[in-house]
Amino acid sequence: MSQATPDVEHSPENTMTGASPARALRTWQLFLIGVASAALGLLPWLITGMRLPLQNLWASETLPDDMPLVLLPFSQYFLSLIASLIVIGAAIAGLVARSTRSRAPRGGFAMLLVGVLLVDVVAIGQTATTVGGGLRDDDWSVVYLGTIVAVAIMAVVVGVGVLWLIARAPRAGAVIGFTIAAILSAGWLHALMAPRGPAFAGDPAWLWDAVRWVPAVLVGAAIAWGGIETVGRVVAAIASLVMLWVGPTLITAVSAAAGTRVLAKYPGEMVDYGVGVFRMALTDPGLVVPPIATAIVVAAIGLIARAVFARSGTARRAASVD
Repeated sequence: MSQATPDVEHSPENTMTGASPARALRTWQLFLIGVASAALGLLPWLITGMRLPLQNLWASETLPDDMPLVLLPFSQYFLSLIASLIVIGAAIAGLVARSTRSRAPRGGFAMLLVGVLLVDVVAIGQTATTVGGGLRDDDWSVVYLGTIVAVAIMAVVVGVGVLWLIARAPRAGAVIGFTIAAILSAGWLHALMAPRGPAFAGDPAWLWDAVRWVPAVLVGAAIAWGGIETVGRVVAAIASLVMLWVGPTLITAVSAAAGTRVLAKYPGEMVDYGVGVFRMALTDPGLVVPPIATAIVVAAIGLIARAVFARSGTARRAASVD
């Protein structure tokens, strides 16, 4: 009878016991991985030239090319992009951390997290300082900047949760983390392909259309990877499909409400408008059914493939024993 091996998926962190020192990652390397991951998350904005979008409350008339350089696109029209840039970077760090945790020293995850947070804090601080220095000196400017900073901070909090889920949680939790990142991936990819980046200006129309299917495919792939062998994983799979239904709708509603300039001075009406958009999009079969169906099909194909490979592997091991 073979000796059972511990389930590394449920261990909070491997500490390099018995691992080859030559393969072990250093804490400073994990810190740099965190910095690089967060910076990679900002890539779609960085390649545009980082010019601050025109501001409705800017103190002086300024041409678009004369706006200052910032690390985040602070604007009520870019709220979902701000969240995407921050959360995708955290998700990349989480994926690297999970794939290398057998080589990570004790405390390595903390250093990776510090690297991610350092980039996020610098990006938010530099942008907020720059924008604050150029806005008009009135109450509306304070409310405007404070709201966008709050959105950015909330995105950092969500990003930290996504990073932890992907890097440290059992598979059921990791599936949830992957799903959150997947929902925001469409906005990240659209920004990466935006015509403001000259290298991507010639992308064909079909590629833009294909991006909208990426979240559904990624969610289905995450469910297949996580499996449905336990109650927790089944719950995670169902929760992921619900999030795929509600998440993009919520993003659409917030973007529509925040981007309606005529309602900017009427918060109550802005909220009502956003709620109306949310309800309408949430119950539109043309918007809801295709992505959920796609995720289910991808998950089913992946789960069947897993079962086939598992049986094949069992058969090979049994044959080798015989």
